[in-house]
Amino acid sequence: MIKQTTIKYPVEIKGVGLQTGVAVKLAVKSAPANSGVTFIRTDLPDKPSLNIQAADLGGMESVERRTTLGMGPLQVQTTEHLLAALAASSIDNIVFELDNIELPGLDGSAAGFADALKKAGITEQDAPKKIFKVEEPVWAADSGAFLAVFPDKDFRISYTLFYDHPWIGTEFLSTVIDRAIFEKEIAPARTFCMEAEAAELIKRGLGKGANYDNTLVVGKDGPINTSPRFRDEPVRHKILDLIGDLYLLGMPLVGHVVAIKSGHKLNMELVKKLKSKIIKN
Repeated sequence: MIKQTTIKYPVEIKGVGLQTGVAVKLAVKSAPANSGVTFIRTDLPDKPSLNIQAADLGGMESVERRTTLGMGPLQVQTTEHLLAALAASSIDNIVFELDNIELPGLDGSAAGFADALKKAGITEQDAPKKIFKVEEPVWAADSGAFLAVFPDKDFRISYTLFYDHPWIGTEFLSTVIDRAIFEKEIAPARTFCMEAEAAELIKRGLGKGANYDNTLVVGKDGPINTSPRFRDEPVRHKILDLIGDLYLLGMPLVGHVVAIKSGHKLNMELVKKLKSKIIKN
């Protein structure tokens, strides 16, 4: 029997939200077996909480360029990087207490979250781990983007990214996802945008916490004021985001995920389809 896990020691992470620019402190704490992943907004009256296992399907949304949990004032924005690190660490039960609306952006990747969880350590709990094993294909498609998951003995992602840009062009990566591969090959990949997009995003009130260190800004000749961590850093970051979004299932996924130009919106569609199967069963 594979057992559920939580962290051994509490840790604290501080930073600034990538999109909102707000300062935020994140306290990471252990949680009992079968309690799942819970976010608590300590800055709001009565400290309301969101549990991803118990979340209504309508409470998981793709807000522009990020995934957001909750509705109205009770929101937790940009969950994908933290949840990707959590998925790769295979942690089932945990509490995240934050004192603002958006999670810390750190360096725009999941590396800081992965390091914090490693520092916290992992301990087994006396309860069987819940796993979603894909038994039949499930898919979603929209405007030239495609996302599907097929039966497989591992958790694998195959992602094809295309940008009409000479530095990016078509990027493809297929890899099994485990903790070691994630920490080395996926976690360090930073969020990215085109230079042509940056000014418009700022006009729309986004990217207030972004800079050339935590965001790979791609100009006509390649990344601006930074060196890529991988030659194909964009597709690796897309895989990172997808891992995090898929962990909104509330349990590890076993299956082969095939993605073509998928983003947070389509990721959420697939999660909702998969989650509806959990509820029916």
